[in-house]
Amino acid sequence: MKHLLTFLFAMMLGLGAAGCNADEKAADKADGQSTSGGNMSTILIETNKGNITAELYVDKAPKTVANILTYVEEGFYNGTIFHRVIPGFMIQGGGMNENMAEKADKRPPVENEADNGLKNDRGTLAMARTNDPHSASSQFFINVNNNDFLNFRSKTPQGWGYAVFGKVTEGMDVVDAIVKVKTGNHGFHQDVPVEPVIINKVSVVE
Repeated sequence: MKHLLTFLFAMMLGLGAAGCNADEKAADKADGQSTSGGNMSTILIETNKGNITAELYVDKAPKTVANILTYVEEGFYNGTIFHRVIPGFMIQGGGMNENMAEKADKRPPVENEADNGLKNDRGTLAMARTNDPHSASSQFFINVNNNDFLNFRSKTPQGWGYAVFGKVTEGMDVVDAIVKVKTGNHGFHQDVPVEPVIINKVSVVE
């Protein structure tokens, strides 16, 4: 039932633009997440719960990574929050401020690159979107479980899936701490942390 609810959640704008050390090491060694040529960029996500470092797969998701890095360089993510948190599923952020107001987003949506062979495994970063497969903009989520039902299956509205573009390399313990915070409702938004989980700053490290 819980898995069904998370599936339904994902299908109806739930991912819309709207651990321990052993677990962390296991996530870092997940199969099928390697990239060709080592073509990666690294970002640091500084939050009020701790820091998260993630490598971005430039060669596997070039348009998505370019989009994310532009937002990073513009300082867009600074002061946003992780506004949707669901245990056993994911944490989502990158578009709302502490008042749950969506930041002005002038960048056009990015093409869905979910057909790049990367899977929505624990510790991966993927683009949030609406029911339109090619509607992702600034919002992203970090999987805290192997969410196979979010993976690409076909180039159809139901099969596109959610594009993975990176993976947490340090700070999965912070992600696990965030997913355990108390949540509630805020207007029509559900699963919102009662105490804001703030993204203080996102910067490029490599």
